[in-house]
Amino acid sequence: MNKLYSIALMGLLVSTSFVFAQATDDNEIKITQSGDTLELYIDQVGFGNKIGGDDFSSGSTSMDITGSSLMFDLDFIGNQNILFGPVEADSSNYTLSYSGDSNEIDWNIGYSGSADDSDINFSVTGDSNTFDLDQGYAASAERLDADLVLIGDNNIFDVDWESDDNVWNLDITGGSNDINTLQNDGAQNLEFTLVGDGGDVDINQISGTCATGAGTGCSTPNANIVLDVTSDNATITITQKDSNGDS
Repeated sequence: MNKLYSIALMGLLVSTSFVFAQATDDNEIKITQSGDTLELYIDQVGFGNKIGGDDFSSGSTSMDITGSSLMFDLDFIGNQNILFGPVEADSSNYTLSYSGDSNEIDWNIGYSGSADDSDINFSVTGDSNTFDLDQGYAASAERLDADLVLIGDNNIFDVDWESDDNVWNLDITGGSNDINTLQNDGAQNLEFTLVGDGGDVDINQISGTCATGAGTGCSTPNANIVLDVTSDNATITITQKDSNGDS
């Protein structure tokens, strides 16, 4: 099949390496990167595109990206695409666009390092996609602005935002989607729109306490939800708590 790799890198890179795997029928990109002010543009077109830390020939190793002031613009057109790996970065922007079916994302921002001031935008059109998205964990994660627009059926999304001052806009159009979303720590806001039948949605907000010494802190721990649903046979479960810990 045709292979397309479109990458533009600009800025200060301390250490960056890209290895393009030799595959017979897939587009594959291996990334290991450390440094600040990286602008990364990737377009992958075709079947079975992969971005990670190895060539996926025997399992998969996650890509490793660290830095600050990063800007990612990733476009995937096709089916059965994979994005796998951790990112540790402050003051960074991520735009990911998917058009196709049966895509998989396992992406963690700030699992073991700081991930403050993130802006994340997902646009997904297709069916039977599986996304596992995480921001923050044991390390600092403050001031997240996240947007997801999904058009399609039978998708599975597990999204954990463990970040103070979290603004989460979720817009779903399609049937039989399975959505599980967690917002953990201080000052959580969710605007959720669902248009489509047979959805299974779990919303967890745990307001916790405000972080200190992290720049602009939240004023009061609170959890707010604006829900707009047009659906038959949907099941929506909402849990709000005033203490830390998964629900």
